[in-house]
Formats: sequence, structure tokens, C-alpha cells
Amino acid sequence: MYALEEADLFNLMCVSPFTRDTDVASTTWDAALKYCKDRRAMLIVDPPNPSTGWSKPSQVTTDSQAGTGLFTLRDENAVIYYPRVKMADSLQENRLEEFAPCGVVAGIMARTDAQRGVWKAPAGLDATLSGVRELAYKMTDGENGQLNPIGVNCLRTFPVVGNVVWGARTMDGADLLASEWKYLPVRRLALFLEESLYRGTQWVVFEPNDEPLWAQIRLNVGAFMHNLFRQGAFQGTSPREAYFVKCDSETTTQNDIDLGIVNILVGFAPLKPAEFVIIKISQIAGEIQT
Repeated sequence: MYALEEADLFNLMCVSPFTRDTDVASTTWDAALKYCKDRRAMLIVDPPNPSTGWSKPSQVTTDSQAGTGLFTLRDENAVIYYPRVKMADSLQENRLEEFAPCGVVAGIMARTDAQRGVWKAPAGLDATLSGVRELAYKMTDGENGQLNPIGVNCLRTFPVVGNVVWGARTMDGADLLASEWKYLPVRRLALFLEESLYRGTQWVVFEPNDEPLWAQIRLNVGAFMHNLFRQGAFQGTSPREAYFVKCDSETTTQNDIDLGIVNILVGFAPLKPAEFVIIKISQIAGEIQT
């Protein structure tokens, strides 16, 4: 994992088990999550092997209620998908075998990022699982409704479209937690902004810390945010409703200036995915003819 120290940037981490019959150790998951948080990346957590862990959704909800197993990893930088996937194994004469889903899901995220942007949830009917023949467990709508509120994203099979990702919550996204980082695209957009602004403001180092610098920062960061607004990354019909950039004597006080610090405050209104479709039907009474 720490070979990534040589990489300039990464934003998704998968930790595949050594074999199909073993699970990643909890200490490894803990270390991976800490490393992802330090590097502003998301950790894609795999469900345990069905023979030793989650063979059906009821076992997932039991672990969630007890706060045991993988649910000790509840964090806004972690995301989990269930169940495992069945694919052709090229090392076993292309026979159908079960695999951890992290690699497939990471591919879905990369494809969605390229086609729509990091602010689009990597889920839905267009998030088809390429190369996946079938899923290790075929869930019903009711079972999906049990796992979604506890922050577990489901892989589903639907007629015509086939196998798709059907969830976009972080592991901190359980309804009871009421986290501001409930949704995966919102959290990934925030991480993208953090990393981009960190890299894009390196030029301010050793510049005179006064209003001319602050005005230049507002201009540069504002241009970056406005470009994202035009691409549809934020809520709102105008830039004022979608984001703000503040860098002035209020954010950077004289004490900050004396310490060599310039403070930049950036806010954005995120787009949250539509998880549910509510349809209301009313009956129109016929007019009475007289």
C-alpha cells in the first residue's frame, strides 16, 4: 500500500483479498482507511466471504446493529458494496468464480467521472457492471431497502439492463448518523475540491499577504469554481446560489498575517442524488352534467 508514496496522486483504493476464500484483515482495513484519509482518497471496502460472513442481507443488518465486523470502518472516506460478483476466471479456463467487487466498482466510478464528472453518483441504470455474469446473491427490493439505510450499497440485477450498481452512500451514510457526507458523490466532490485548491494555490507562498494577493486568490479560485458550476457540479441557478469564495481581512486577521498565514474560505452547494422516486396519483372526479 505504501508504494503509493511514489505516486503523485490517487483517489480510489481497492484492497483485494489474497484468495477468494480469505478476507482482508481488519488491521489492514484500518491502515488503508487512515492512509486514504491522509491522501484525500476513497477506500472501496469489499464484503466478507459468504462462507464466513455475509451470505444473505440479514447477516449484514445484524453486524450493522451490533457495530461489529466491517462496520467498525464507518467513515465518510469509506464505501462498501454487496454482494460479490461472479465472473469468468481466466486462470480456471474461464469458469465462473466469485470475486470481490471492488475492482468492478472502481471501474464504474472511473467511467462515470470521465463521462459525467465526479459529482455524478456512480450508480443507476447506466452504471452497468461490464464483464459480470451474475451476482453472488440476487436481492429483492425489500432487502435493498434494508441495506440502503445502513450505508451499504447494493449491486442489483434488473431485466433488460442486467447487473448494475444501485447505491451511492458512504459508510458514514446510515440514516441514523445524519452525516453531512452521507452521499458518495458529495464526499468525492469535496475531496476533489480540497486537492485541486491545495495544488492550485501553491503560487501564493511568499507573496505579500495583503489585499492585492487576496483579490488575486478570489479571482483564481472563483474562476475554478465557476467552471465547475458551468459543468453542473453545484446546485443553484446562479453562481451566488452555487458557491462562494472569501479571502479578505475577515478570514485573514493581522495575527494570521504575523504568523505567515492566508486563510481562504470556499463553500459550495452540492448536488445530492435522487435515491427514491415518489409518485402521487390522484383521481379526478367527473363533472356532473345538469
